[in-house]
Amino acid sequence: MNIKNCRKCGKIFNYISGPAICPACSEKQEEEFQKVKEFINSNPGVTLHQTAEACEVEPGQIKQWVREERLVFSTAEGSGMVCENCGKPILTGRFCDACRTEMGKRLGDSIQKPAAPAPKKKDDGKASPKMRFLR
Repeated sequence: MNIKNCRKCGKIFNYISGPAICPACSEKQEEEFQKVKEFINSNPGVTLHQTAEACEVEPGQIKQWVREERLVFSTAEGSGMVCENCGKPILTGRFCDACRTEMGKRLGDSIQKPAAPAPKKKDDGKASPKMRFLR
């Protein structure tokens, strides 16, 4: 049994997986997420800081949800997030579409493709170790 202290409230709880927060704080965090999500959907073009102020949620928490791709802003400038590779403004995630595509291509190129099997020689049957029957 794995017991940890909650990072938010400090209570002891049985840790299974995921973030080290207790079920009560996890539920409260999910309620905050739904509130932020509704606010962003209701107010297209809103910025990250306006959302944080209106919903009374830390900007860092909203950034985490954006990085996890749980939230998507309507404008890249409003999200306040930039690509970790090139620094271009992004709507969601950690990387812009161009960097994501390039990384996927490089990853695909780094994996060695299996070589095509060599063509089998056709056996004429004379030197074959197979058993033959005479009629």
